[in-house]
Amino acid sequence: PGVPRGRGCAGSREVVATCERYAVRRLPFARLADGDVAFFERLMPGRVVTGEEVKPFNVDWLKSVRGCSQLVLKPQTTAEVSQVLRYCHERNLAVNPQGGNTGLVGGSVPVFDEIILSTALMNQIISFDKVSGILVCQAGCVLERLNEYLEERGFIMPLDLGAKGSCHIGGNVATNAGGLRLLRYGSLRGTVLGLEVVLADGSALDCLTSLRKDNTGYDLKQLFIGSEGTLGVITAVSILCPQKPKAVNLAFLGCQSFPKVLETFTTCRAMLGEILSAYEFMDEKCMELVERHLKLSSPVTDSPFYVLIETSGSNATHDEEKLNNFLEQAMASGLVTDGTVATDDKKIKVLWGLRERITEALTHEGYVYKYDISLPVGKLYDLVTDMRARLGQSAKNVVGYGHLGDGNLHLNITAESYSHSLLDAIEPFVYEWTARYSGSISAEHGLGFKKKQFIQYSKPREAVVLMQQFKAMLDPKGILNPYKTLPSAL
Repeated sequence: PGVPRGRGCAGSREVVATCERYAVRRLPFARLADGDVAFFERLMPGRVVTGEEVKPFNVDWLKSVRGCSQLVLKPQTTAEVSQVLRYCHERNLAVNPQGGNTGLVGGSVPVFDEIILSTALMNQIISFDKVSGILVCQAGCVLERLNEYLEERGFIMPLDLGAKGSCHIGGNVATNAGGLRLLRYGSLRGTVLGLEVVLADGSALDCLTSLRKDNTGYDLKQLFIGSEGTLGVITAVSILCPQKPKAVNLAFLGCQSFPKVLETFTTCRAMLGEILSAYEFMDEKCMELVERHLKLSSPVTDSPFYVLIETSGSNATHDEEKLNNFLEQAMASGLVTDGTVATDDKKIKVLWGLRERITEALTHEGYVYKYDISLPVGKLYDLVTDMRARLGQSAKNVVGYGHLGDGNLHLNITAESYSHSLLDAIEPFVYEWTARYSGSISAEHGLGFKKKQFIQYSKPREAVVLMQQFKAMLDPKGILNPYKTLPSAL
């Protein structure tokens, strides 16, 4: 959103409405000239994209936001990124860093005509230490490819996302992506050991340490983790990877109420302990959409809620015994009414697909309003219930699913098409509701363009001012991913 009509691409109704809603105006950056394109073509011949081929880079995965860039650059090295940013800094050209473009809050595509800096060709693995489990790689490595590389060596990546087939590790770090394994392995803020980052003026910051302990001064990498490309461009990552579990089990269960979902979690955490690696939930409407639009079938039916529990350990007999004891307890106490267990890879992938492909199923419903909220687990589903009551027939569906073990709700509202009046009914109500219960308006997707003006619901004014000061210090001209993450004014 934010592209006015007559700036090189037609403005859709949503684009214009969003532009007006957030009072977005193009900042006084320089405009791309023929001499600029010529410079980049000399710098990286054959890796400068112009014309019609730029269009896919301007649109996000959800096709909900669209920019108007005329140029995509595909560097292969940190040195090339440095030269690009040094030139753009001198020329006052705005830059939009882009990884796999799988973001859900409009942070990965231009708002106006920013140059797109794609990390797609920065996809080399630099090193892997099989003793420590530390992987060093370029930012453009696709998450799923990294996991395949590690699995061949007896390790796995510490994060797993539905978009793993196309998202880049640099983008994962830049957004502090959470995902399905956070319950077991923690957030990227704990598993990322070091970063190489190019700053707005083209200078390279080499903090690519492979040490688990380094207590020398400020931990600068934390500034860039979750900064959404607004403070610097991540070009390489050093990350601690766990050993691949020798035994993985998956239980897919049906529960008759959300309180039973919560009680099941309490019971399974107590009984499964160290082998519990994921606890996901979805409501019956999610399951209905996955079955209808993607033709998937669930082995468990007729339940208001579904729970997916994964265990990962080193001893199959031990893990299966613990899981079976838990299931017997859950069934006997009435927490769970039906369920199935998978131990082979094929069935495990099928069951995970029911959860991971919910986002894809929702896109078939028309326009999707997406909210990524963290809340005290006891209040997690109340927001879905309250939103359904508030919207009534004005929305097609209001669904809830997510990482219950982390208190992370994905609230999704669908309609036939974008409606400004429906958005007004949702926002800021959803953020006010979240703030009332001391939650966060973004648990793992970041703020991007869509949520930046609502940061005050999760952060005090003093914190936002400090963030703006960091931005001004590291990017004084504001050329890096402008219009994103931080509000334009307090």
